Amino acid sequence: MFAVRDPDVRLMLRVRADEQGAFGELVSRYQHRLLAVMHHLCGNSEEAEDLAQEVFLRVYRARKEYHPQAKFSTWLFTIANNLASNSLRRRHRKPTVQLDVSDSGPLGPRPAENLLYDKAPGPDHRLDCQELSGVIQEAMAQLNDRQRTAVVLNKFEDMSYQEIAEVMGISTKAVKSLLSRARLQLKELLQPYVQMRSEQSHNGHGG
Repeated sequence: MFAVRDPDVRLMLRVRADEQGAFGELVSRYQHRLLAVMHHLCGNSEEAEDLAQEVFLRVYRARKEYHPQAKFSTWLFTIANNLASNSLRRRHRKPTVQLDVSDSGPLGPRPAENLLYDKAPGPDHRLDCQELSGVIQEAMAQLNDRQRTAVVLNKFEDMSYQEIAEVMGISTKAVKSLLSRARLQLKELLQPYVQMRSEQSHNGHGG
């Protein structure tokens, strides 16, 4: 049973039962994560806040119909993905990148670095984190909406292919394909920067 394994499902069942304070607890548990994901998907802080509020509003309205059939986060981010997709469709353009790259997200400072470095970056990488985050955000903006969503859920929410498939309403095979195309594209877009960094670091150590 999902309710046994997932404390967030248990919390949502308390929200469904209109237990006092339960909804506030749910919002405070998820608002930073949700805001960070919305920020990455739409690239606009004001819009991200509006969308995150709308997600919580929908969760609250749907509380009486809630029946746990997946992890709570999967259900929440399915609602979030639908809202973000509709919003981007209305805009009919690529998101403008307006992220404050010095912000700390729910997964620690500047999770954008995870896209390039699997291990913790060394001090020389941290020196120009801001520049790196800017470069990554620009590269992310070049991806199409579905690729960007898959990358954000995979990298920032650490979701499995199966969970991403549920959130996006596609097959796991399609998720794999989206992620592999996105990775290739990001690698291509980030290659000049990575090359430049490695040359700089090589020259720095050689001197």
